[in-house]
Amino acid sequence: MRAVRYDAYGARPALVELPEPACPEDGVVVRVEATGVCGSDHHAWRGHDPVPVPMVPGHEYAGTLTAVGPDVRGWAEGDRVTVPFVLGCGRCRWCAAGDQHVCPDQQQPGFTRDGSWAELVAVPHAGANLVRLPDAVPAASAAALGCRFATAARAVRTHGAPAPGDWVAVHGCGGVGLSAVMVAAALGARVVALDPDPAARSLAADLGAATVLDPTAHDDVAGSLRELTGDDVAVSLDAVGHPAIAAASVASLRPRGRHVQVGLLLGDAASTALPMGLVVARELVVHGSHGMPAPDYPALLAMVADGTLDVARLVTAELDLAAGPDELVGFDAPGRRAGITLLHP
Repeated sequence: MRAVRYDAYGARPALVELPEPACPEDGVVVRVEATGVCGSDHHAWRGHDPVPVPMVPGHEYAGTLTAVGPDVRGWAEGDRVTVPFVLGCGRCRWCAAGDQHVCPDQQQPGFTRDGSWAELVAVPHAGANLVRLPDAVPAASAAALGCRFATAARAVRTHGAPAPGDWVAVHGCGGVGLSAVMVAAALGARVVALDPDPAARSLAADLGAATVLDPTAHDDVAGSLRELTGDDVAVSLDAVGHPAIAAASVASLRPRGRHVQVGLLLGDAASTALPMGLVVARELVVHGSHGMPAPDYPALLAMVADGTLDVARLVTAELDLAAGPDELVGFDAPGRRAGITLLHP
């Protein structure tokens, strides 16, 4: 099969021929029809989030089952599926409670095992991890949900939980930030979208942001947000993963507000200090958000199927798998297109 693989951190990935993956006894093999290009893949390739090498990246995908293990029930070849980027073990108490995304024995395609930048990908523990696709949801839309949209949807709806009319600040308008803008706007919130890139701010406005800000034009980002909203930011999300952004997000909140950390804080930033004095004084809530478990997908897919969430609007490029190496290397290049890029194996 064709696949994109890198052999060392920072080494240029290549389009290679690899053996087809074996089907796990309790799992399946998926023929990948579409897969996302995500910043987490870039972090892993750079070595910011260490992974075993060589590695096939990719963790946002949808496709069709081509093989089903003998221990799998309820699934058959030809079924259309998507898969969360966190694969639960299916045996622990967290998985039994429907919280596969925090399973202590989790696996992650593209990070702990070969991922979806390939024609075929194996998925273990199918009973805990497969999500059936409605006929009305094409593979490209399901892949665009990936980790970014699903993570953003859970971050906004479950952790942020804004009421209609609440101000929601979204710091960073990459794939996950733009997804958060769309979800928050669909819930009736008033969204402030922050990003230094004019194209990203423009797309955020198109997706429902009530107003946009260039954070580089403001010396005190938290103060500017408080002034703009009348000191009434109910929910704020760091969709980038940066110490200064996380601190500004917390500092912008009204009393009893909720900060959601969505962007990865890696390396030395993993122990970032937040303004805990404000957390105590204002009784703020600080959440982490790590994906979405398989049982939560049907409600999200229903919103995509009925048009409430038009995920396709986030997709700004669809390319052949052969473009994968350039996409991975250039993910953080200046002037990179806004929105979500998909690869088609």
